[in-house]
Amino acid sequence: MLWLKALHLIFMVTWFAGLFYLPRLFVYHAMSDDAISNDRFKVMERKLFYGIMTPGAVLTVVFGLWMVFGYGLGLDSGGWFHAKMALILALIGYHIYCRKLLLDFKHDRNQRSHVYFRWFNEAPVLALIAIIILAVVRPF
Repeated sequence: MLWLKALHLIFMVTWFAGLFYLPRLFVYHAMSDDAISNDRFKVMERKLFYGIMTPGAVLTVVFGLWMVFGYGLGLDSGGWFHAKMALILALIGYHIYCRKLLLDFKHDRNQRSHVYFRWFNEAPVLALIAIIILAVVRPF
């Protein structure tokens, strides 16, 4: 079971690296105004999303569900586990929305400013803080 936890945490860190960095790339992409930079950001965003971020998300969820259903971790817990699951579902929604934004940039349809993406970039930070507190402190 400790191997599952280790793998879950390794892929969670990988997923969050992407969740932190992709919106930052969107900031710079929204500020770029030349074709060379635009094309470079499109490649970077695609490789990050499909090569690192999405596999990290999938494996985080797989190993997390394995711990929950294979060992019953969290099923008999208080409300902290349900709150953590709600935040994880919100992060999955955020991840999916990042894909929509990535496709908007890919097809040169972005309508949002770099300021929007600067604020958008803060959501996974807040989610990570809350998830860690819920999992470690288990406040309720």
